[in-house]
Amino acid sequence: MPKENQEKTNEEIVYDESDTSEGANFDLSSKLKKVKKDLKKCQEEKQEYLNGWQRSKADFINFKKRSEESKKDIAKYASENIILEIIPIIDNFEQAFKNKQVWESVDENWRKGIEMIHAQLVNVLKRNGVTEIESLGKEFDPKIHESVEIVKVDDKKDNDKIIEVLQKGYKIDGKVIRHPNVKVGKFE
Repeated sequence: MPKENQEKTNEEIVYDESDTSEGANFDLSSKLKKVKKDLKKCQEEKQEYLNGWQRSKADFINFKKRSEESKKDIAKYASENIILEIIPIIDNFEQAFKNKQVWESVDENWRKGIEMIHAQLVNVLKRNGVTEIESLGKEFDPKIHESVEIVKVDDKKDNDKIIEVLQKGYKIDGKVIRHPNVKVGKFE
């Protein structure tokens, strides 16, 4: 190869068809076709690898999102179980408060301490997204309420209304975790 061509980079090398110093008879058009074919094949492979990489990246992002949601669900489920164990304790406090005569006969300091413990438990539930289902006087909804008794009422406006709440119901983020047990009015 002439010295001047050796100093050029690979991209700059231009083959002269008349150059036959090494006995090579270059057919530029067939070489060019082969190079174009190889280039096209490389571009297709590159696109295939890029598409595969993008799919893998999207799959990984989706997997990561599902994993985070799963962790949140597990945490929520665990806290829900603990909350369901705390709610009966609150019921017991409230049952004790209902008996006014006995409750008021207890030493005032002791009573205030018990009321503070009750308030702390209620606040723990609130901080964890637990809300009481307001039922008294509301329209009976079988999706939310559990009817334990039907009570005859004299006023038509009390028909299918909740007359008494026997056990409070609770929900977390709109999901009922304990249905309230209620008495429902029936007008005849």
